[in-house]
Amino acid sequence: MSEPRIAMQQIELRLDVSEAVGLGESATVAVTVCLPDRVSDPPLVAFAFPGGGYNRHYYTLDLPDDEPHEHGGQAGWHTANGWTFVAVDHLSCGDSSRVSDPSRLTYEHMVSANHAAVRHVLDALAKGTLGGGVSPVVDPVVVGLGHSMGGATLILQQGQFASFDAVGVLGWSAIHSISWTPPGTPKSNVRYFPRGTDMGALTPEVFTSAMPEMALDERGLPATTQGFHYDDEPEEVVYRDMHDYPNRDGRLPPWGTSAIPPCAMTMMSPGAVAPEAARITVPVLVAVGERDICADPMSEPRAYERASDVSVFVCRRMAHMHNFARTRRQLWERVQGWGDGVLASHRFTKSDSESLARV
Repeated sequence: MSEPRIAMQQIELRLDVSEAVGLGESATVAVTVCLPDRVSDPPLVAFAFPGGGYNRHYYTLDLPDDEPHEHGGQAGWHTANGWTFVAVDHLSCGDSSRVSDPSRLTYEHMVSANHAAVRHVLDALAKGTLGGGVSPVVDPVVVGLGHSMGGATLILQQGQFASFDAVGVLGWSAIHSISWTPPGTPKSNVRYFPRGTDMGALTPEVFTSAMPEMALDERGLPATTQGFHYDDEPEEVVYRDMHDYPNRDGRLPPWGTSAIPPCAMTMMSPGAVAPEAARITVPVLVAVGERDICADPMSEPRAYERASDVSVFVCRRMAHMHNFARTRRQLWERVQGWGDGVLASHRFTKSDSESLARV
């Protein structure tokens, strides 16, 4: 799988999702479509959603420790192996449009926007109207990937819309996501906001009270940094990512966004996405780092009680921000192998159906 890469073709789109969102104002979603030099057979299209404080370029970033022949991060890895990879900015994050009153933005608005964006891209791929000389991609297997907050919205989207043929939940717990802290670190009593809380009624003081009080280390970074980044990652990257997260002193890295929808505060509540997880029927991959916000990865399959298959992968020497870890390629290999297994399953299912049709 780790063959030399060429620079992948990228197409930037701004998609109008106003009608799907239904907030009575213009709403657009920014996506980056990353195209392979050769398309898998059958074709696979992966849609990837980033976490809170991050934009779609989390999936396409180049890091100082990349090999010379590598380019384009996780997106580049998968396109080198035949996938079409679409990175998506959540509404009110990254380059997607901002809702005029962020407190009005709910889970349902975010996943409605994401589902509409998926349908827009798949339609353009099927018709060959993306531009750039792209040939039509017809009847693909469609996989969803979501990291952290993106994992939460992915679960919600699949449970509500059944957008995908399989879902990869990366760095998120369908049972209860809990921020990792070093052993023995004192914490304040964390206040949870249940799903459906009126975020507009909450004051800044209440928001602050919901965040654990963490000391800063000698670099001026919060103690939670160890839960986001493993010890052997490039120091300059870690500092740029975590200093004053998510505002980062107003100097955002290419992968960052200072806008996190207030409704994200409810996603850390116990069982926040449990109803939708229980409705998922397609294959599920749960992939986490050894330091992550999923306290008991091997318990996750019970959340997906109707799924046809649930796989769990824990990547060594990896913290919550998977695509910064030096072991990130191990995760990408696992995701690629899982997705190719989904492809194979669909290929056999189609072959069996065609055989029955001939009888």
